[in-house]
Amino acid sequence: MQQTIADFIESKWDSECIPKLEEYIRIPCQSPGFDKDWESNGLLDDAMDLLHDWVKQQDVPGLTSKVMHETGRTPFMIVQVPGTVEGFGNRILMYGHMDKQPPLDLELWSEGLSPYNPVIRDGKLYGRGGADDGYAIFSAITSIQAVKKAGLDHGPITIVVEADEESGSGNLPFWIEKIKPELGTPDVIFCLDSGALNYDQMWLTTSLRGAINGQLKVELLAEGIHSGIFGGIVPCTFRIVRQLLSRIENEMNGEVLVPECHTDIPEDFKEQMKQLDELGPDVFTKDVPWLHEGCCGFQGLTSELGLANAWKPCLAVTGVSGLPPAENAGNVLRPYTGIVVSIRLPPAADAEKAMSAVKCVLERDPPHGARVTFSRGMQASGWCMPDLEPWLKDAVNGASEMFFNKPCGYQGLGGTIPFMGMLGEMFPSAQFVITGVLGPKSNAHGPNEFMDIAFTKKITCCVANLVNAHFVHFSK
Repeated sequence: MQQTIADFIESKWDSECIPKLEEYIRIPCQSPGFDKDWESNGLLDDAMDLLHDWVKQQDVPGLTSKVMHETGRTPFMIVQVPGTVEGFGNRILMYGHMDKQPPLDLELWSEGLSPYNPVIRDGKLYGRGGADDGYAIFSAITSIQAVKKAGLDHGPITIVVEADEESGSGNLPFWIEKIKPELGTPDVIFCLDSGALNYDQMWLTTSLRGAINGQLKVELLAEGIHSGIFGGIVPCTFRIVRQLLSRIENEMNGEVLVPECHTDIPEDFKEQMKQLDELGPDVFTKDVPWLHEGCCGFQGLTSELGLANAWKPCLAVTGVSGLPPAENAGNVLRPYTGIVVSIRLPPAADAEKAMSAVKCVLERDPPHGARVTFSRGMQASGWCMPDLEPWLKDAVNGASEMFFNKPCGYQGLGGTIPFMGMLGEMFPSAQFVITGVLGPKSNAHGPNEFMDIAFTKKITCCVANLVNAHFVHFSK
């Protein structure tokens, strides 16, 4: 069984999945939050149709699929695969997305690499969106086919692929409401959009942080004025922005100062993180592309850094407006400065309360009577995985041992997948398998994003094994 699954998946990825994924990488289908013309340019539709055409060509008995469209809504794909045994009703739900982060400046990508020109180098497929998360539909379908190829059984499986995840999944509630009767009540939910701390074993994500962002804008003048004539009399709007940021973050240590952005850390997660100390002191730092020797981040044990990444809020400034390029800067007091503020939230934090609190703190008592606005952007609450039932925990470890010769690893992830919180509320008794192929240096959202091909094949093998394990458990 093991060898049959591995051989089939190896061949399938090499002959079909990789070439089709390369086609997908070539499509610059940015998430709607980064492409205001997404609906008119049709790039998300083009990418979704490419994936759907591949799905329709697959040899899976009874498979049905459709891509759903509504004006003003990103496209949505649903795939239904009936179980192999008539009358077996226990269900699986699988999730992925196909919208992409922005490409960034091409000069940030290494020589010979670019976001929309797929390149295979040293066993890695480079290009925007391959690992995050274009691979997901290929892994899902191929894992089901592998189960059949090995002569094994599976229950009914629903696969959904959205096109809005990178923008906070704002369209997803609409689509889920539309297809709710088709979802049934899944026992296990697979999310194929997560990461790994190494490429040596399967990893499950036990928690996901929430996120909020928005644009902070400080306006003081009707137009720019001479910085020599008025300097010392009229304040610089950038300095006011600095003042305001200090209200919500301690710039010396990165501590977020808004109470609504914090929650208590459960003791079981603290214990779970202590296991990461066994992996060594540089698990989270060895792959950071520091500029030169001597650059460093926050210090602490691996478990402490893991908790900071998974269960504590952090702030980043991710965009700016009102500032000219350095080569065009004159001696001018500019009329305004704007920045985009992004805050990652602990898994249990309420994103709406955090957003409202941050807006209140930033806008109250504006320095120098400036016009200060914080315009809400994306917001998404985090998620905590319910404890794995014994059968699934054994199956996950067994799958990892079978294809990696190591037990499964567990991590809290600093990223955000909005759909998981929604599913947790919809299906409170469901078990979750949150995994993915974003391992060290894969650099999702950044330059040189890649998918490790060998690792992706093994993760697909593990998913196939778990699909069958679900059937075995519930058929007893």
